[in-house]
Amino acid sequence: MISFITKKNKNLIKKYFNELDSDFKLKNYLTKKIKKLGYGNDAVINYGRGIGWYAFARALKPRVIVETGVSHGIGSCILCKALQNNIIEGYEGCYYGTEKDLEAGKLFLQKYKKIGKILYGDSISTLKKFNLKIDLFINDSDHSADYEYLEYNTILNKITKKCIILGDNCHVTNKLCLFSEEQKRKFLYFHEEPLNHWYPGAGIGISFR
Repeated sequence: MISFITKKNKNLIKKYFNELDSDFKLKNYLTKKIKKLGYGNDAVINYGRGIGWYAFARALKPRVIVETGVSHGIGSCILCKALQNNIIEGYEGCYYGTEKDLEAGKLFLQKYKKIGKILYGDSISTLKKFNLKIDLFINDSDHSADYEYLEYNTILNKITKKCIILGDNCHVTNKLCLFSEEQKRKFLYFHEEPLNHWYPGAGIGISFR
């Protein structure tokens, strides 16, 4: 699906999957830190759909990524790692995460703060003031349908023509699909299926041209 949307060879996309999954330094760091936050000694980091986020960031070579809703900062680290690898290949890029909880982002690596920044405050207010063109947008903040839809409409005039929008709430609402129809954008949905786990899985909604 990512190969189809980004028009990149599927073997390249698989390479990006493996690139993140085999980065044991990052995975061990995140696992160690999540245990310190009180999630137990058996806590394990499995990226799930985050691997898809990473592959999109690697394939698109975005100059600006915006993620709404940072939480602990696992997604922030994944996306900044993608940007870091893009920079090695000669493609500059920056990450911006929005988050209203001042205690959030505890896992966000210090070394990523040269290419990434957490903007604290209400997501909608932050997006209204944001003055850079967005190449990759990820909605993962307040998961109410109305707030999600408002985010998409707030960035409408702030996205590039090739911008891809990823929705982390599309297993619950149809707002990204609706927004895509209204703006004559294409929409696809990928649903993750965790193996032997109590959580049934979420997914990635993808809005693109």
